[in-house]
Amino acid sequence: MEKYFEVLRKCPLFVGIADEHIFKMINCLGAVLETFDKKYTIIAEGNPAKFIGILLSGSAQIEQVDYYGNRTIMGRVEPSQLFSEEFACAERESVPVSVIANEPCEVLLVDCNHILHTCHNNCSFHQQMIFNLMKNMATKNIVYHQKMEITSKRTTREKLLAYLMFCAKEAASNSFEIPYDRQELADFLEVDRSGLSAEISKLRKEGILQSTKNHFELL
Repeated sequence: MEKYFEVLRKCPLFVGIADEHIFKMINCLGAVLETFDKKYTIIAEGNPAKFIGILLSGSAQIEQVDYYGNRTIMGRVEPSQLFSEEFACAERESVPVSVIANEPCEVLLVDCNHILHTCHNNCSFHQQMIFNLMKNMATKNIVYHQKMEITSKRTTREKLLAYLMFCAKEAASNSFEIPYDRQELADFLEVDRSGLSAEISKLRKEGILQSTKNHFELL
């Protein structure tokens, strides 16, 4: 586990916890290290909501598929980030989304009950960890609200521009990269891919933006 130390230090779950306590905490929580290949389902929709995941390496996507097979990308997970914590803490009978590996991933899986209920050792840092978990879920709630603001726009053009302006604001620059290819961006915005590509071409011709693959510049 030593090779993941720097990643774990950046994990929201361990904010404010001394370095020397991090591995002690992982042992106390009974965390399990798992490895997943590209495109492998880390957590499947419909499975019991029990585990909180910490991504140690690689990247993953949070996806939801409707009755007709249409995919919606809910978000992306990068190293040190948590996933599935809101469902595990809510004690949902099943997870309503799937977490898919974009590339080979290493993940630390923690039983949520081991976090929410203090152990017999009465670890002094356990209350800090519970506070960190609640704060991280509140932050994610804000992010999901921002996504709803984007996807609630009426047209593909409005959704795309709202998303790109949000990315530019986050990057503090009019030139930035997004974490999605064209199909993934269409699934994130909940629009048709061909319509999205056509709209990007129109915006280029109108001199509103420039783009190369996943790099965009707002003019």
